[in-house]
Amino acid sequence: MKTHTLNEVQDKIIGEIGTPNREQFEYELQMDLIGQAIKQTRQERKLTQEELGKLIGVQKAQISRIENNTSNVTIETLLRVFNALQAKVKFQVELPHFKINLGQ
Repeated sequence: MKTHTLNEVQDKIIGEIGTPNREQFEYELQMDLIGQAIKQTRQERKLTQEELGKLIGVQKAQISRIENNTSNVTIETLLRVFNALQAKVKFQVELPHFKINLGQ
């Protein structure tokens, strides 16, 4: 029986790094992880979705969608959520001739 590495399985099933399918998979995975982190932190701070929504000016349903990765969310909304949860945020964009570092 031949064994395979996780990377080999991902390349075969999802697609190799750089392909559209793999990029979409990686994006969705990152958004799921962000949603889980927001939910866990919100619960640790003993906030309901409704209370967090009121802190940032959105409905409870929007917080639920963010936590469950069921809708597109703007960077502005994510930053407001992180700010309300007192999270330290570092944001970096690198282009060939341009680099931006933003922090909260």
